Amino acid sequence: MTPDGYDLGRRTAIVTGGGEGIGAATALLLARYGADVVIAGRTEATLVRTAKTIEGATGRRCLGVPTDARDEAQVQRLVARVIDDFGRIDILINNVGWSIPGPLSKLDTPAWREDFTLNVDTAYYGTRAVGPHMRAQRSGAIVNTSSVAGDNGVMGFAGYSAAKAALQMFTRVAAAEWGPHGIRINAVAPGLIATENAVRDMQAAGVDIDGICAAMPIGRAGKPEEVARAIVFLASDAASYITGVTLPVTGGPSIGGAGG
Repeated sequence: MTPDGYDLGRRTAIVTGGGEGIGAATALLLARYGADVVIAGRTEATLVRTAKTIEGATGRRCLGVPTDARDEAQVQRLVARVIDDFGRIDILINNVGWSIPGPLSKLDTPAWREDFTLNVDTAYYGTRAVGPHMRAQRSGAIVNTSSVAGDNGVMGFAGYSAAKAALQMFTRVAAAEWGPHGIRINAVAPGLIATENAVRDMQAAGVDIDGICAAMPIGRAGKPEEVARAIVFLASDAASYITGVTLPVTGGPSIGGAGG
């Protein structure tokens, strides 16, 4: 039995960056709750494999559409394809985002621009593309994947931190503008999540993962499916009176002082 507010039957969802990691976990959970899902990403083989897994596990339709979300024309073609194949778009998960770690002294202008392209422009393109369809049906839910870096900043990730902060403000303003059209727009801000790509890059950069986890109240890295649950909550009717917020998924705050 589907929990109250989580029945996504007869809804269609798009998940960008949906081939692996948090995106794949989110697409699977959306399908488990009854949605048909379109996953977009740059690697066709990954999309095919993930779509097959989701369809086999849930019985829902899952379509992989190769898309570079940094290219506005490709995003527009993705949305047109979904309308042609499914007739509607109810949920958009703007999940594309990444950065290459490095100190500010070595952050050149192309890398700075790429941080904003990956983490802000992709969400802007997706939101703008689905907007006419959601406004016409006077309903829709959009969830953007931000980062705790957008709240607190992370040294060695100046461009990424600034871009994620921008994404959170975009979320807030877009929610205010489009709320009267029946569209809710929220974001999640994951902390340290143990996706394969994240762990590999942090280890390569010499990041002390165990040290970071030791400072968390929960004391471990998060799992992709734990972020997926927060995303699906915000996309579902269980969050029908929530819009314009960024929900931290971080394992708790790191607060100095005495306690026990």
